[in-house]
Amino acid sequence: MSTAILTGPPVAGSPLEADLRTLGFDVRTANDAASAAELLAAVPAQERVAVVDPRFVGHLHALRLALTDPRFPAAAVPGALTAQPAARAALARAFGRIPVGAGTAHLTDVLTDTLTESLDREETGLHRVELGSLVATVALTPAQREDAREAVAAVDDEAVRLRTAVKSRDGFFTTYCISPYSRYLARWCARRGLTPNQVTTASLLTALIAAGCAATGTRGGFVAAGFLLLFSFVLDCTDGQLARYSLQYSTMGAWLDATFDRAKEYAYYAGLALGAARGGGHDDVWALALGAMVLMTCRHVVDFSFNEANHDATANTSPTAALSGKLDSVGWTVWVRRMIVLPIGERWAMIAVLTALTTPRIVFYALLIGCALAACYTTAGRVLRSLTRRARRTDRAARALADLADSGPLAELIAGRARGRGRTGSFLAPVMAFLSAAVLLVWVIFQDDPASWLTVGVAVCSALLAGAAVARPLKGALDWLVPPFFRAGEYVTILVLAARADVPGALPAAYGLVAAVAYHHYDTVYRIRGGTGAPPRWLVRATGGHEGRILVITVLAAALSPEGFTIALTALAVALALLVLIESIRFWVSSQAPAVHDEGEPA
Repeated sequence: MSTAILTGPPVAGSPLEADLRTLGFDVRTANDAASAAELLAAVPAQERVAVVDPRFVGHLHALRLALTDPRFPAAAVPGALTAQPAARAALARAFGRIPVGAGTAHLTDVLTDTLTESLDREETGLHRVELGSLVATVALTPAQREDAREAVAAVDDEAVRLRTAVKSRDGFFTTYCISPYSRYLARWCARRGLTPNQVTTASLLTALIAAGCAATGTRGGFVAAGFLLLFSFVLDCTDGQLARYSLQYSTMGAWLDATFDRAKEYAYYAGLALGAARGGGHDDVWALALGAMVLMTCRHVVDFSFNEANHDATANTSPTAALSGKLDSVGWTVWVRRMIVLPIGERWAMIAVLTALTTPRIVFYALLIGCALAACYTTAGRVLRSLTRRARRTDRAARALADLADSGPLAELIAGRARGRGRTGSFLAPVMAFLSAAVLLVWVIFQDDPASWLTVGVAVCSALLAGAAVARPLKGALDWLVPPFFRAGEYVTILVLAARADVPGALPAAYGLVAAVAYHHYDTVYRIRGGTGAPPRWLVRATGGHEGRILVITVLAAALSPEGFTIALTALAVALALLVLIESIRFWVSSQAPAVHDEGEPA
């Protein structure tokens, strides 16, 4: 329940009260600031409260943006403001600071503006809505009211609402082939009471059905899978547009939106691998499917780590960033650069078309080549930016990178002993992380029999280097490379050991294990982005950290037969999946989770 307090001179014939009731507010009126404060105190503490000037003239969508968006503790437009329970105390204090008596009329004439300024000074997280072409004003005279009404009539707020439901920055395929009609699908869903979470779930189910069709291994199944994957992507765009159209942001929506995209894509890879094995050629492409998942996850970790390292860094402008800005001013280069990185729209379109027309092996070849080139392009640009700008990175950024590194008890012990050696801000951390991954990968890839106790010794050396990499705060220019190096070392080691086991079921078991671990890493990313910090340390320690898992897997490979190793990988995948999923679900449905909706990134 929400309450709107109208305080100020009444206006006959105004549709304002009807608009507020349309938005779900119980409307009450007050004659002055004192009576408005009394009404505020009478509203239960768990309710949202809005204060609106009766002389407000503007679009309904301007009021909706100011009064119903759940992401902000307080929000305002001229003539209207709202406070959620977290900001109610600040609003009460703002009322208490309003003076009475002679000479104070200028403070109470437009009371909402005075309260807004007071909340802004108190740093309550007040959000001032950017109206664009929408109108929101307080008309103090009949002439101003007439002008404001004409301005409202000149702009179709429903058209604005539809346009702003679409992300301002998206890929070429999504912008020109999906969003022109998916926004109307979002409006259709809103008018029928559907929620973004329901649409997100429908998108997941559609993708899982597509994966099932691909798993049949028939040409008809592949064609159906391609069409269903595209429709799943349409729904994937629709859920975010529905959230923005109707301002239905939620903690559960944040979790679903953050994780289902990867779940859909990686389930589809598995469906293609099953279909290839069941098809006429009995083609085994599990290694390619796992390689695609590893490449995509490592690429996303690069994106997340770079963004977290520079989220609140202060720095000069690098020549690389300046060149990028110049290219953005040339229309065609914007789309070329967005397409080069193979964002989700282009990627899913390519996968769908190739699934329908070719074979799973060709799909994975195209995916691996395209994503590898995209990863090289984006990573090289970020390395150049990092080297050519002098940035001062914060403790928060260093903490985020340390959390993304996912270091377990062994690396913590080594880091504690190595602490104080080396200089913060040098290239020591990324070099140690690179060596940690490279020593292990070179050994397992080029050894004739990597399933040996010598590999366990190499894994211990890799853990020593990993501990040294995180011994100091990660504030260096290239320290954002530390988490991606760790991810590549862990995932590729699992892939190679499973492939070299050369028994049926080893690669599918490894696929499940990497999927469980990758889910844990994505969950960590979205918790950090939501401002709630990384998963609890007990979970990281229970999963072993990246170096602990590598050590366990190399010991299993050395101690067990190939068949036993496959069974152990399967059991480990199930145990890790249950552990991280239970904790993740507990967190995302709890009240501590951020009430946001991920706007997403092109990749």
